[in-house]
Amino acid sequence: MATMKHLLKLETLPRADFDQILRDTAVFKRERGHHATQPLAGQTWALMFSKQSTRTRLSFEVGIRELGGMPMFLSAVDIQLGRGEPIKDTARVMGRMVHGAVIRTFAQHDVEEFAKFSGIPTINALTDDEHPCQILADIFTFQEKRGSLAGKTVAFIGDGACNVANSWIWAAAKFGFELRIASPEKFQPSPELLKRAGGKVSVTSDIQAAANGADLLYTDVWVSMGKETEAKERIQTLTGYQINAALVKLAKKDALVMHCLPAYRGKEIDEETLEAHADTIFEEAENRLHVQKAILNWAVS
Repeated sequence: MATMKHLLKLETLPRADFDQILRDTAVFKRERGHHATQPLAGQTWALMFSKQSTRTRLSFEVGIRELGGMPMFLSAVDIQLGRGEPIKDTARVMGRMVHGAVIRTFAQHDVEEFAKFSGIPTINALTDDEHPCQILADIFTFQEKRGSLAGKTVAFIGDGACNVANSWIWAAAKFGFELRIASPEKFQPSPELLKRAGGKVSVTSDIQAAANGADLLYTDVWVSMGKETEAKERIQTLTGYQINAALVKLAKKDALVMHCLPAYRGKEIDEETLEAHADTIFEEAENRLHVQKAILNWAVS
């Protein structure tokens, strides 16, 4: 019997599975609209979202349909989880009725417990710890435009302790690229995480040093979902950690600029720079669809 596949975090995803998903992404993108197979035919997949979403919800709903399946969207107010039912009980019910689950929530433990008790493929569509689907799409986008990330330099500017930065840290060790995180001290990743991950990762409060000669400049919002009560303090502390024309000039001449979106112009990136790199940023967003189709296919194969 085949081992049940879950995408819970990049930390535990083997490099061979990374590579398979990225290879398949290219095929799903190229063959969109005329796929040879429908790997989710006859299946219903639950999308359980406790956090709001644009790109993640769109890409998974469209992707499941294009692979022959039926998505069922469930917000926290649609199911008993919102009233305090234990995740393991919800998992054991849903595992008897649906074929897979895509979960976007706060606690990483909830996704892992759901996978343990449900007996169905489970995909992390974002937790406070990681955002694995986003980083897979980001890596695919870089590979499409510039080739392998191995030996390259990625500069992450802004909140270096967020879920997206965490996933970049795990990817750096697996793909052999240098990751420089430029954040104020309060928003730097934990030393324990860096030690666990390994790889060539450096942390600094100097954004110019991080951007110097980089192949990719990357940023995310300063106020992640669930951090709204900290907004004023975060904006005050992170002001100055912005990707703008002056910073782009420090990177390599052909450096890519990427943002996982939504973007708050004038904060983590300025209007001029976002629009100058809009083709890359919105192709990166589109690639969420293709990479998630590859993840779904991998999960059921």
